[in-house]
Order: sequence, then structure tokens, then C-alpha cells
Amino acid sequence: MFQNLKLGVKLNLILLSVFLIIVLINGLLLSNILQKNAEQEVKDKALVLIETMTSVREYTSRNVTQNTIKKLSPELELDGQFIKTSVPAYSANEVFNNLQSREQYSDFFYKEATLNPTAPGDRADKFEAEIVERFRDQPDLQEQFGFRKVPAGNLFYIARPLQIKNESCLVCHSTPDRAPASQIKTYGKEGGFGWELNEIVGAQMIQVPASKVFAEARRLQLLVIGILAAGFIIAAIILNLFLKFSIISPLTKMSKWSRDVSTGTLDADFEHKPNDEIGVLAASVNRLKVSLEMAMNMLKQNPENP
Repeated sequence: MFQNLKLGVKLNLILLSVFLIIVLINGLLLSNILQKNAEQEVKDKALVLIETMTSVREYTSRNVTQNTIKKLSPELELDGQFIKTSVPAYSANEVFNNLQSREQYSDFFYKEATLNPTAPGDRADKFEAEIVERFRDQPDLQEQFGFRKVPAGNLFYIARPLQIKNESCLVCHSTPDRAPASQIKTYGKEGGFGWELNEIVGAQMIQVPASKVFAEARRLQLLVIGILAAGFIIAAIILNLFLKFSIISPLTKMSKWSRDVSTGTLDADFEHKPNDEIGVLAASVNRLKVSLEMAMNMLKQNPENP
């Protein structure tokens, strides 16, 4: 069946087959690369967020907490209420909540997952606790990332250790006796105590739905396939035009000329100026026409006797 098709149809079928093979290879080889690229883009954005939250924590600890203790309120209270903004974790969460109201960060979630937190909402779940314990067991480990399964779907996460580096933190986290009365009144004395300087007590975690990562990978994959498809269409058009004007059109004219010669029209040679394979073929058929014309003249001059 393929042998009975015209050259143009054959060429387009071959091009289509090549395109499908390229797309298949793209799906097998580039899919993983594009997903890694999408993960890196999300990871880069998450790292910026973690760095921002770390800066907020450091600023709060260095400028807010210490100034509050030294100058404003040694008991960390105002009008009898605990000054929550003096707590680095509280400030970081509030800043992130503001960031989350922006569309580009609406899918990101921030948590300071802590093994023994002051606020119950910061308590690390089983998965997060394993991450914290890994940081505690490997002090040189500064970052972890990957995917985790939750009932709502998979999440991509990135985590960094949360280490007590300032003694000002121990004002609220050493023992209940040293903690401000307003803190005990607000949070109680069950959690957030017994911390030590340089101890890793938790992990800063940024999480985003994995669907966002996969959607970005699919977007990049579709972009690559779209570029390949556009290149294929342009190449197919160029090759079809070349086929039409350089091969099919000359062959069609040669076929018509040969048909005329076969019916006795010998007054014109087949003209093809380019010195390509079609030109060589044209010269050959012209010589064949001359030979045929000579043979016919000889027959006319020496007719066979009846």
C-alpha cells in the first residue's frame, strides 16, 4: 500500500513518524528533567521565603526581644498582656501570613515545626519530627527537601534546622520559673521549656502542593512539544515546497513530455536547467528521444517489404 502512495504523501508520513518518535523520546527523557527543573524553581522560591523568615526571626530576636527586655518591659508584657511580637516565631508567622495573601505565594505554607513548642500549633507531626531528628543527628545537615503524602494530596517541602543561637530565646524557654508571667498566662507551662543554647529544637518548613510542581513541569513539557511541533510544521512546509518544485513538478512535466513523445511528438527536447539528478535524467531522456527519432527515420527510409 505504501508503494502506491505519491511522493508527497510518503514524505509527510515519514516526517510524521519522525516527529512522533521525537515526541516519544521527549516524553521519556525530558519529562524527568523538566520535573527536576520545576522542582528547582519552586525550591528557589521556597528558599527565598525561608531566608526571609529567618531574617524576620533574627531581626525580632536582636532588635525587638532584646530591646523589650532591656528597655520596655522586662516581663515581656504590655497592659498585662504578653507581647507576642517579641517572639521570633510569632513575627515570622505573621509576616508569612501577609505574604500568603499575595497570589504568587498563596499556595505556600510555612511552619516552624518544633518538638517541644510553646504554641500547640507549632508542634511537629510524625513526619516533621523525623526531619527534626535527622537535623539533630546530623548537625552538618543544613537542608532537606522532597515530597510527603497527606490526606489532601502530596506536598513538596523544603526544611532547614531551627537552632537556638541567642541567649535571649532562653528567657522564655529555659524553665517556667524564668519565663515571664504573662507568657505562662497566655501559653501555660506545659510546653516550650527545657531548651538549651545551640540546640536544634525544630525545623523551618515551606510546603507547597505537589500539583503545583507537576503543573509547572507539564507546562514546560507542553512548551517544548509546542516548539518541536512548530519546528516540524515549518520543516514539513519547506520540504514539501522543495519536493514540489525540485522533484514532483519536473517529474510531472517529464511524464507529460514522455507521453507526448510516445505518441509521436518529437519536435521539442525536455528542458531542465539545474544540473542535479533530475537534470541528468532529463539529458538521458533527451538522448533517448534522439535515438528514438533516429530509429523512426531509419524505418521510414528503409520500410520493410510486405
